[in-house]
Amino acid sequence: MPRLYLFTPLLADPAAFVPALERALPAADIAAVLLRLGDADERTLINRIKSVAAVVQRRDIALLVDGRPELVARAGADGAHLTGIAALRAALPALKPDRIAGAGGLRSRDDAMLAGEADADYVMFGEPEGGGRSGEHRGGKNPPFAAIEERLTWWAELFQPPCIGYAASADQIRPLAQAGADFVALGEWIWSEEGEAERILAAAGASLAAPPG
Repeated sequence: MPRLYLFTPLLADPAAFVPALERALPAADIAAVLLRLGDADERTLINRIKSVAAVVQRRDIALLVDGRPELVARAGADGAHLTGIAALRAALPALKPDRIAGAGGLRSRDDAMLAGEADADYVMFGEPEGGGRSGEHRGGKNPPFAAIEERLTWWAELFQPPCIGYAASADQIRPLAQAGADFVALGEWIWSEEGEAERILAAAGASLAAPPG
């Protein structure tokens, strides 16, 4: 059964967000949280990563950082999510072999295969529109949802590294799982209202656990 992978909103300071995250984490089977941080000095960023790691890791959930691979080990995070092949390759010396190097921003099958060849620990198909680290656009637009489903099925049938499908809405969660995703990623949209994340996560967990058909 696929597990869930959560994006945080882009956070200037995660302190105000941590209580909402703590309430949400028990609601479903969550494998990883991707921490998206705004810019700050290095020491401040490390302290912010540590503060979120303390909440996430005590539940045996991996904490990944969006970019910033040079801070991962020092902050005690479990890995980084890198956007694009160049960023993935540049990050590998700082992350391997002890930490996770995930690949996103994959615009084609060729990109995905290059990520796999570069020893990415997972590949992600789909992503938040326009939501790169520090608000940078990740380049281009997501392919149609049907194309994301097709790439997941293709990858799951042929390759070893896990694949993640990004769900832009609740009604995409089950189709991504059925297409072959090992993990389903949920983005900033789940945090739109107080209590909304717990409701969405509980429903997502039930949907993923339901028998096919």
